[in-house]
Amino acid sequence: MKNNVVEIKNLSRVFKIPNERRDTLFDSIRGMINPINYRELWALDDINFSISEGEFVGVIGENGSGKTTLLKIIAGILQPSKGFVKTNGRLAPILELGVGFYNDLTGRENIYLYGQLIGITRKEIDENISKIIEFSGLKNFIDAKLNVYSSGMRVRLAFSIAIQTNPDILLVDEILAVGDFEFQQKCFDVFKRLKEDSKTVIYVSHDLDSVIKFCDKALLLRNGRQVIFDTPEYVRDKYIYDSVIKEMKLKINSESEKMIP
Repeated sequence: MKNNVVEIKNLSRVFKIPNERRDTLFDSIRGMINPINYRELWALDDINFSISEGEFVGVIGENGSGKTTLLKIIAGILQPSKGFVKTNGRLAPILELGVGFYNDLTGRENIYLYGQLIGITRKEIDENISKIIEFSGLKNFIDAKLNVYSSGMRVRLAFSIAIQTNPDILLVDEILAVGDFEFQQKCFDVFKRLKEDSKTVIYVSHDLDSVIKFCDKALLLRNGRQVIFDTPEYVRDKYIYDSVIKEMKLKINSESEKMIP
């Protein structure tokens, strides 16, 4: 029986959102007298699941459902408000664009910076830098500053750094959607290799076909809450069914409002 490499129990994360903006100096002074009121936004609320060694898990849900927040907590970028996350093995996150990169540094310099941020030693980067550059396809831009890179080029660089370091657990956000077709195919080839090597991948995506193709299980989130954690096919059908029902209700409500004199 394979060991669990990711365990999540009673995981919740709340953000405090100010009810008003105070941008000026006068606003700041006024704030000393009248403190800002905040409302709580529960980005995640009581999430529970575990992932075994070698499993591919897809995370799906509408925008704002908590998918990226979940990956950030697993990666250690955010701390949970309640519950805990336990991981076992080297973890490489590929999250939203710009995380860990600096525009004033070159692509080559960012390889070293980003690599060290995700726990790779300088020696390991030295040993793999040629492979990283080759896989990214950015040889002609590698010594240019990152501020000239497109979003797709940044994704190429981040993914290339992470996968060349042989992680035990790979966290992949929806950022692959901005890559071109050729690079997406290279990424999917990496997924196949990782699967053969019994690596663990948590894959956030709106591409349900790729979730079905690569994932062993899937998690559906809605408004920060766990709806279901099951086979990809079952979770996909639940997601589509709920979306259709939601659309029908909106249409019925809209028609009802039109009928009111």
